[in-house]
Amino acid sequence: MGKYAIGLDYGTLSVRALLVDIHTGEEVATSIYEYPHGVMEEHIPSGKKLAPGWALQDPQDYLEGLILTVRNVMAQTKILPEEVIGIGVDFTSSTVISVKKDKTPLCHLEEFREEPHAYVKLWKHHGAEEEALLIDKIAKERGESWLPLYGGKVSSEWMIPKVLETLRHAPEVYEAADRMMEALDWIIWEMTDVETRSACGAGYKAFYRHDSGYPDNEFFKALDPRMEHFIEEKMDAPIKSIGEKAGHLCESMARQLGLLPGTPVGTGIIDAHASLPGCGIGKPGEMMIIVGTSSCHMMLSETEAGIAGVGGLVKDGIMPGYFGYEAGQCCVGDHFAWFVDNCVPESYHQEARVRGISVHQLLTERLKGYRAGQSGLLALDWFNGVRSPLMDFNLNGLIMGMNLLTKPEEIYLSLIEATAYGTRMIIEQFENAGVEVNSLVLSGGIPVKNHMLVQVYADICKKEIRIGGSSQASALGAAILGIAAASPKITGYQNASEIAEKIGQVQEEVFSPNPDNTDVYDALYEEYKTLHHYFGTGGNDVMKRLNKIREERKG
Repeated sequence: MGKYAIGLDYGTLSVRALLVDIHTGEEVATSIYEYPHGVMEEHIPSGKKLAPGWALQDPQDYLEGLILTVRNVMAQTKILPEEVIGIGVDFTSSTVISVKKDKTPLCHLEEFREEPHAYVKLWKHHGAEEEALLIDKIAKERGESWLPLYGGKVSSEWMIPKVLETLRHAPEVYEAADRMMEALDWIIWEMTDVETRSACGAGYKAFYRHDSGYPDNEFFKALDPRMEHFIEEKMDAPIKSIGEKAGHLCESMARQLGLLPGTPVGTGIIDAHASLPGCGIGKPGEMMIIVGTSSCHMMLSETEAGIAGVGGLVKDGIMPGYFGYEAGQCCVGDHFAWFVDNCVPESYHQEARVRGISVHQLLTERLKGYRAGQSGLLALDWFNGVRSPLMDFNLNGLIMGMNLLTKPEEIYLSLIEATAYGTRMIIEQFENAGVEVNSLVLSGGIPVKNHMLVQVYADICKKEIRIGGSSQASALGAAILGIAAASPKITGYQNASEIAEKIGQVQEEVFSPNPDNTDVYDALYEEYKTLHHYFGTGGNDVMKRLNKIREERKG
């Protein structure tokens, strides 16, 4: 008999189950379930329209996806249920769900089917901007000690702004909810029938600290008197660290999944964070960057330091025994796709179709032999606002230096370079705070497909880079935490870091900075910083004024 673990990766549009050999890291079987309701951005199932910036989901999709994907990976193999020794889960965050004591989501109750605030608020739900500003203001006025550890600014993507938004706009939902929690914790509650909270979700998205807990009642009362006892009324449950066991599969869920009751279930982790163990990172020194539609930058360190724009600093939040840092960029693959879809001429699309390649591949081919600075272009990577370091979602992208000879591929390159400049700024924030960044690991479909982008990152950031070895790094990381939940007597491993270093996957090729490019990119980076400070820190608020005019004229 072999020994296997299952990793469940809950993404924005689907859930993936991955069955992994715990000793070799072999990815034995995988199954994906696309959410039937997808992301509800325009209306809820009844047809009721949503305001701009909303992003909701139906939690029934999560449960159906859990059951079908796990049963599918087991059906694809001859593996017996008793050979599955652990299950791990990662989830988008902050994805907030309101439920009753029996775990029933409020949106599934008849009285709340027409109420958008009763549905799951997805991580990218931006309806709570006003609440985030209020929380930020009150936290600063009160001198809350946790705020510097969140980069000094509160994001509307986090949990507490979304909860406050519900209270202010749909108080009946807030009052009816026995629990308001991360969907990550809810799905594990469904699996184990034991309510817990992940230190990862609580720490990064709900202001929880390992040494002092959540902010006190007076803070929540200052937000709204009705929230004074929010933690004990809506959130109170044991906090579990990453690498710990959250519980065991309960009988009803085991029966639905086709697994054994009592199978250990690991503490859940945020989806992007799961890529660290999935790429073999179990110790400090390497920065993990998930390069997708947006980017998430993560580090392990023995040092605790407040860093501007860092979206959270949590002890045992990513891997046990270390402080885990998270930063990020709002728009990476999204603005490459925007450019291809809206700005590339038809002749390029036609050539790509004839050759059977993507337009992205064609643009990359046309950039072969380009030298740093040759295009004369410089861009700001703010097409979806700024996460780190400014935490300002009311800023916009910029491309400058164009003339009548500018080619589409040169603009495409300037957008790639802009994301690399943004990453370098994040790296420098870490290093200036005493958190060493020795090398980078890039994960996600973009770096796997586009090695030119990886080399540009190496040249601009002046760091050696490797690419994650699994296309399912988050699911693999979740599986690793499932292994860690089982007894060392069964697995042969002592902790999650040991497992990550043994079966986490990274490609052997190393991308080193090209000295022919680094000096030019140093000079261009200084120009990027000038634009960054001018448009991003109050030198000229023209972007915000333009946004205001646009919204007024839309109305």
